[in-house]
Amino acid sequence: MLEFVDVSKSFWTGTQRKVILDRVSFRVELGRSMGILAPNGTGKSTLINMMAGLEKPDEGEIHRSCNISFPLGFMGGVVNKVSALENSRYIARLYGLDPDYVEGFCRWLCDLGEYFEQPLGTYSAGMRSRFSFSLLLALDFDMYLIDEGMPGTTDVEFNRKAGEILQERLSTTTIVIVSHQPDTLEKFAREAGVLLNGQLYMFDTLEEAKQLYDYETQG
Repeated sequence: MLEFVDVSKSFWTGTQRKVILDRVSFRVELGRSMGILAPNGTGKSTLINMMAGLEKPDEGEIHRSCNISFPLGFMGGVVNKVSALENSRYIARLYGLDPDYVEGFCRWLCDLGEYFEQPLGTYSAGMRSRFSFSLLLALDFDMYLIDEGMPGTTDVEFNRKAGEILQERLSTTTIVIVSHQPDTLEKFAREAGVLLNGQLYMFDTLEEAKQLYDYETQG
């Protein structure tokens, strides 16, 4: 379970204080994947980083009673000077997993060819995204945190394979996905929330959340 209790978070932008959360409480139960709709600029990445423990709240408490992933796209722990091969084996050992399995899984999914044995610092943004997502899916978590869905890659085959794996994981794990695009959530979430003006409005269905989101962003 992941639970926020009266959590507040804000930043000083230099001209004003931007409120991300204002005494927000909600809970994500294992087995009940959730989508959160949030317009650009409202703090999607900050929210998901707080779920992962990468950022702390200004006030309130965040309780985690399960094994929660790092957010998709977070590259903390990897080293740009070494290859995807070396990084995957290193991260596997950190999580107590079989390095051969994690290396093989990442090599198959991201399909970087000879670049898999080249330093990460030589990768394009798309290649880094593919490796990051592959590494995320290779590790064993109770709850996966995904910011904006599929990574920024135009590789059709990668998107197909990764999407199929995510669908399979829904039967055994929980996914929390935050996006400004309602279509991104439809494949993975039944329950949903809308992040607006420092508040998170929770709904039993994605359709209800979309109605509020469309009213606020298009009306």
